[in-house]
Amino acid sequence: MEFQYSDTTRALLKRLLRFMDQHIYLNERAFLQEIAANRAQGNPWVPLRLIEELKLKAQAEGLWNLFLPRSPRAPQGLSNLDYAPLCEVMGRSVFAPEVFNCSAPDTGNMEVLERYASPALQERWLEPLLRGEIRSAFLMTEPDVASSDATNIACRIERDGDHYVINGRKWWSSGAGDPRCAVYIVMGRSNPDHPRHTQQSMIVVPANTPGIRVERALPVFGYDDAPHGHMEVSLTDVRVPADHLLLGEGRGFEIAQGRLGPGRIHHCMRSIGIAERALELMCTRLATRVAFGKPIATQGVWRERIAESRLLIEQARLLTLKTAWMMDTVGNKVARNEIAMIKVVAPQVSTRILDWAIQAHGGGGVSDDFPLAYAYAAQRTLRLADGPDEVHRDAIAKYELSRHLPPRIG
Repeated sequence: MEFQYSDTTRALLKRLLRFMDQHIYLNERAFLQEIAANRAQGNPWVPLRLIEELKLKAQAEGLWNLFLPRSPRAPQGLSNLDYAPLCEVMGRSVFAPEVFNCSAPDTGNMEVLERYASPALQERWLEPLLRGEIRSAFLMTEPDVASSDATNIACRIERDGDHYVINGRKWWSSGAGDPRCAVYIVMGRSNPDHPRHTQQSMIVVPANTPGIRVERALPVFGYDDAPHGHMEVSLTDVRVPADHLLLGEGRGFEIAQGRLGPGRIHHCMRSIGIAERALELMCTRLATRVAFGKPIATQGVWRERIAESRLLIEQARLLTLKTAWMMDTVGNKVARNEIAMIKVVAPQVSTRILDWAIQAHGGGGVSDDFPLAYAYAAQRTLRLADGPDEVHRDAIAKYELSRHLPPRIG
């Protein structure tokens, strides 16, 4: 693979770095203050003026929808490899990806709509998502089953004439708390008598369909992530036109693999970005604090941690770039083992470095005076989101065994 970034990426990277300096880092405190002000007024679940204003600036700079490759609806979309360094930079701040319309779960949902939805559904939902006018949610995980095994999903999608009727309960439905969330993509069981991996389907569900109820917000280490939110959602006799089913009955796993591959690597790219930011903050803090008569940065334990952080980041970045290159050249299916590997590695690297950075900041590290605590909460969640570490490690082990042992050992 070529290690030199393309001319397009280099030009965009220069523009993005300037935008981050001018508009993102300087507004991190304003971001938290606006949420706090909304909360004080009794409702944190409202769109943030700051984000909406910055979106217009990002569009004017051509820093918009860079994540979506091979789409005539988003011609500015980049390959996975070209997008990687840009996504990494966006990941340096928790609210930056939304500013560029490159945040989850919208990116994954837009990929699904682009690859698998009918032209009518694309016109109704994909276009306003690409314009940043609405937001979306992906409803897969359930509270009553071990969703790390997606064949456990119990939500039912049943045909009734010209409609499908949906009944079930979902949670950790990220984005469903946002009042701009206008559409869900729901995974449920449509063919319970079929083989395990052809029982599930995915369907597009307008968020205002009767029978949908957002039950509660689920905080992460105390953060409710308003106005985005991670919600528990119940669906009771929700009727959706039959043409809203994606690709056909029993093809939910096929769609999921198409969706989760890019989504997983995007998370990893952002994880590397926040790890870099944490290392930068750690070094600055250590170099400007004195303890026991000398700068903390001169103490051996911290030099060891700084060096280890750099080693971890470089290894994770190289694996991410290799995975992105494989996704572009041989496809997500062939690259699935690399996707699994980086999904384990990157969040572990980011959480370790964030933990050290928090330690370096002392009491300040666990406060909102620095972005570290909030970032840690988000990154620790990634060891569960899009499949827990244990599931990915099992898949990696099976692949490795298949290369070295007789087929019966799989």
